[in-house]
Amino acid sequence: MAYINENFLKLQHRYLFAEIAKRVAAYKEANPQADIIRLGIGDVTQPLAPAVVEAMHRAVDECAHSETFRGYGPEHGYNFLIEAIIAHDFTPRGISLTPEEVFISDGAKSDTGNIGDILAAGNLVGVTDPVYPVYVDTNTMSGRQISYIPCNEANGFMGDIPATKLDVVYLCFPNNPTGAVITREGLQRWVDYALKNDCLILYDAAYEAFIQDADIPHSIYEIDGARQCAIEFRSFSKTAGFTGTRCGYTIIPNEVTVNSLNGHRVALNAIWDRRQCSKFNGASYVSQRGAEAVFSPEGQRQVRATIAYYMDNAKIIRQGLEQYGLKVFGGQNAPYIWVRTPDGIGSWNFFDRLLREAQVVTTPGAGFGAAGEGYIRITAFGSHESSVEALKRIGKCL
Repeated sequence: MAYINENFLKLQHRYLFAEIAKRVAAYKEANPQADIIRLGIGDVTQPLAPAVVEAMHRAVDECAHSETFRGYGPEHGYNFLIEAIIAHDFTPRGISLTPEEVFISDGAKSDTGNIGDILAAGNLVGVTDPVYPVYVDTNTMSGRQISYIPCNEANGFMGDIPATKLDVVYLCFPNNPTGAVITREGLQRWVDYALKNDCLILYDAAYEAFIQDADIPHSIYEIDGARQCAIEFRSFSKTAGFTGTRCGYTIIPNEVTVNSLNGHRVALNAIWDRRQCSKFNGASYVSQRGAEAVFSPEGQRQVRATIAYYMDNAKIIRQGLEQYGLKVFGGQNAPYIWVRTPDGIGSWNFFDRLLREAQVVTTPGAGFGAAGEGYIRITAFGSHESSVEALKRIGKCL
């Protein structure tokens, strides 16, 4: 007789973005002529950079000939991409990595969830609140106890260092959903906490390319001691438009170890490698060639132009909402704008109001956790024209 994993029954009935899609679909069915602007889900709208497209075309052409065809690739990722990542993203910041410490994946979302495969179910996991739902859902699926770290206006949405001992903690900066960033000093406090409490930090840096302030760290490995306690996740999705193409990478330094039941310390790098070899066949060759092209001079110019486009949208949205008298956060070093709802309106109620009266889709803050109630998230990933139009419509229904 087969039995369900009971932990799945503890999840919310529907994933946040699936619930949003359901509500939008119902509104669209009832109002088929509605011109809906979608600034809710963090999907990008600008196409892949020409350098990326050209590299992917060349890779496809290679696969059309038996002499250059690529089948199963290395689960770890191809060296050409790993070497480009190290040379571009880490070496210039004084961070030394070896190729075996870099794992190519099909995206940061997958790895931030799958990393739990190599961690015991008994670990107490800390997550900031509001939080990207994947951290909570995947740990709930594994039966782990979750401790919430409130992130609010008083602490700059960075979260206070907990007084209790956590075994694992997820940090995401620039933050999704609040758009907050963490200072070098703030991140050092988290690393010091982790070292003192034998805590593993899972650091989601998917939005680091959007940082504009030179003083804000792009990687946790810029912080002293982080190589002993932190795993970092990165993505090409928002940086280079790979939301559909799928490619990302995870850094696990050789020094990161955790306890085993027999009292020995175990290096997570080797354990993750074993997990990947068993459960993952690697990102596609075509995707990895496209990702490599992101680091070419042409790719960098093109990708930076796209990021500037989105950040210009963020500036327009942020400043416009402030002129309407709303309290706004984020949007300066991140592509997300976190907005306090007017007059204490509930997050879902304000979401429904904006959908009905402005035909603008946002994301209710309550969907990211209890501390998100009273806020909505707006993304800068729309077109320039839709961002301007959405701002006008929102103003008319306030």
